[in-house]
Amino acid sequence: MENETTQNLLPQNRPNPDCRTQEGLELKSFRLGLHWFCLDQSSLWKVSLSWSLFFVLAIGSPIVSHFLLLCSDCDKQHQRPYDALVQLSLSSFAAISFVSLSSWARKYGIRKFLFLDKLCDVSDKVRRGYAEELQKSMKLLCVFVLPCFALEGAYRIWWYATGPSQIPYFGNMIASDIIACALQLGSWLYRTSIFILACIFYQLTCHLQILRLEDFAQVFQKETEVSSILAEHLRIRRNLRIISHRFRLFLLLSLVLVTASQFFALLLTTRTTATVNIYEIGELALCSISLVTGLFICLRSATKITHRAQAITSLAAKWHVCATINTFDEVDGETPTTQIASPRMYPPEVDWESDEEDGSDDLDNTKLVPIFAHTVSFQKRQALVNYLEHNRAGITVFGFMVDRTGIHTIFGIELALLLWLLNKTIVNLT
Repeated sequence: MENETTQNLLPQNRPNPDCRTQEGLELKSFRLGLHWFCLDQSSLWKVSLSWSLFFVLAIGSPIVSHFLLLCSDCDKQHQRPYDALVQLSLSSFAAISFVSLSSWARKYGIRKFLFLDKLCDVSDKVRRGYAEELQKSMKLLCVFVLPCFALEGAYRIWWYATGPSQIPYFGNMIASDIIACALQLGSWLYRTSIFILACIFYQLTCHLQILRLEDFAQVFQKETEVSSILAEHLRIRRNLRIISHRFRLFLLLSLVLVTASQFFALLLTTRTTATVNIYEIGELALCSISLVTGLFICLRSATKITHRAQAITSLAAKWHVCATINTFDEVDGETPTTQIASPRMYPPEVDWESDEEDGSDDLDNTKLVPIFAHTVSFQKRQALVNYLEHNRAGITVFGFMVDRTGIHTIFGIELALLLWLLNKTIVNLT
């Protein structure tokens, strides 16, 4: 199945030259990332390798690390009272992400899952934007994972270097510590990276639809039939429903488990018998940062695409108002049934070119829409606006729309919990 990523991403049987695969759209970075994480399940032995690596790094290594290297008899700097929560949280998210990625790859394939087979139906601008997003996707993975991994690596090296006589070992002490440290770091990197990778997959699918919505907004800037506007909007709505259906369980479980992990961390660190210092709580803080980062990647993408999709309604209403005002300047009280000539697009006293930019995009701005020489009838425009008002598009999770109101509430809760934990860490550090 993954072998299809080595082929051209766009169909070859179409004569349209715009449908030819661009070099930037090749999934080189994705194939490399999937091979590194052993997520390529295109053959039986690769499936076995993928699941074996998952059980070793996401389940086996954390269990061994927790029960054999807990070091409850060590000094306070080397004890790990919050290790159970850290290992359980990371392994849970790794399991959710691994099962989701495996299911998506087996059922759809990377090409279909990322909507690359639909790029022939979009403009060159959308294809170029999606190509750029694909190229920097693995860079984003490194940006989100490597800083925390560097801190985790520094902590592990310090932990083994300063407490060799207290930490349990088998056989040769130095060799045992090196192997244990490498396994723990590999397990941490694997579990964190696979969760962030699943979040980046979600961000990519949302970004393509955002590009399509921005391109779709241009139909109100030129002469367009209502039927073509409606058809394109229905295609975008269908894609949004597909995305919502594919990711709904992943998003819901991520939100619930991140919140539960943060609350458990709050309860454990506020006990009267709890001793909080940078050595004990530092690893828990890194775990919380990684999980909350992944959740915010998903929620931000979902909220952004919902906002853009719903902005189409206001844009269509503005288009309808501008066309109606322009049309009824010469037709008094009668709905026109023929195409009306518009010698003037805007009132002459209005300055549409301003030196002060508002930073808005085509979907959400305060500029009036130009009226061209031939415009559609009032009834068709009104019907389109009514349709958009009663059929709002966006990302949903089991029927609940992910909009800015919800994201603000979730963001406040998660950020408050995370900042409280970081405050405990920093205060005890100083």
